[in-house]
Amino acid sequence: MMSFLAAATEVASDAGPFESIKATFGLNKWFFLAQVINFFLVIFVLKKFAFGPIQAMLEQRRARIAEGEEKLKRIEKQLADSEKNTAEAIAKANEESQRLIQEARDSATALTEAKAQEAVAQAQQILVKAEAAAKAERAQIAAELKQEFGRLVTATTAQVTGKVLTPDDQARINQEALAKVES
Repeated sequence: MMSFLAAATEVASDAGPFESIKATFGLNKWFFLAQVINFFLVIFVLKKFAFGPIQAMLEQRRARIAEGEEKLKRIEKQLADSEKNTAEAIAKANEESQRLIQEARDSATALTEAKAQEAVAQAQQILVKAEAAAKAERAQIAAELKQEFGRLVTATTAQVTGKVLTPDDQARINQEALAKVES
C-alpha cells in the first residue's frame, strides 16, 4: 500500500492536475464513460418508474386536499346560511305564534262578551216570560177567584133571601160584588 501512495505522489508531482488525478484514482476514460451512461440510465429509469408516479400521486393528493378544503368552505358557508335561515324561520314562527295567541285572546274576549250579552238577553227574556206567565196565572187565578167569589155571593144571597135566583139575578149580584171588591 505504501508503494501505491508513493507512486501516486511521484506521478502527481511530475504531471499536470488531470494526470495526477488520473494516476491517483486510476481513472479509465471508457470505464468512466460507461459509468456516466449507467448513471443517466438509472436516473431516467427512476424518474420514469419511481419519481414520476410518486409525483403524480402527490399531485393527486394535493388536488384532493384542495378540493376537500374547498368543499369544507362551501359546507361551512351552507351551515352558516342554514343557521341564519333557521333563526329567521324560528323568529317568524315566534311572531306568528304571538299573533295567533293574541288573536285567540281577542276572540275569546269577544266570545265571552258575546256569550255574556246573550246570557243577559236570555235571562231578560226568561224574566219577561216569567212575568207574563205570572200575570197570566194571576189573571187566571183572579178570574177563578171572581168566579168562585161570585158563586159564593150568589149562594149566600140565595140562602139569605130564601129564593131561587135567576141567571140574570146571579150575574147582577156577581157584578155588584166584584165592583165593591175591586174598588
